[in-house]
Amino acid sequence: MFKTKKELVFIILAGIFITNAIVAELIGGKLIFMGPFIMSVGILPWPVVFLATDLINEYYGRSGVKKLSLITASLIVYAFVILFFAMQVPAAEGISAVSDQAFNSVFGQSLWIIVGSVVAFLVSQFIDVSIFWLLRDKTGGKMIWLRSTGSTIVSQLVDTFIVAGIAFWLPGKVDTATFFNMALTGYVVKLILAITLTPLIYAGHKTIDNYLGEENAHAIVKHSAEESLHHKIKE
Repeated sequence: MFKTKKELVFIILAGIFITNAIVAELIGGKLIFMGPFIMSVGILPWPVVFLATDLINEYYGRSGVKKLSLITASLIVYAFVILFFAMQVPAAEGISAVSDQAFNSVFGQSLWIIVGSVVAFLVSQFIDVSIFWLLRDKTGGKMIWLRSTGSTIVSQLVDTFIVAGIAFWLPGKVDTATFFNMALTGYVVKLILAITLTPLIYAGHKTIDNYLGEENAHAIVKHSAEESLHHKIKE
């Protein structure tokens, strides 16, 4: 089915990336307390997206991440379109385990949340890939933790404030104080999770290198770096 091991690795990473991104968007409307602080439960799958983004960046370059991000954003919109039509179909009363009210309450997120999610996702991903390759170039490919965590620190600061601002603050669902509470809490949680998962970045590299073969993996990473540099020059 797959011509090379490289293709299979990309399909797996892309599947993990897309699945967690879409799930995060679908559950993002639920706000939860973290002690006295407020955040969206949709933050929880994002560390897995960070992990997949960094590995795709490393082995498939900036163009791989950008293309996958655009595809994922399109699929997020597609998922919401399907949900919109699903909400128009009445539930079978007395038979359906889920009522229209319950279904619509869970999946009937407002247009502001959808717009905020998609805009924040694309902006943060493009920032992430730029910082990732900036740090990689500056360190000569060393210090994996720096480019992985460094790109996440900046991109997710932007992501968290954009999505909270567009989805909740602009339409007046929360006041300014609650907006900053949500955004800062969400960002801190993302940051803690990203740092905690740093060992998984190294484990992911090791697993992929072993599967592809050390020599082949290094050649792929080298080609990815050269291609990303060429792509940067063209931009």
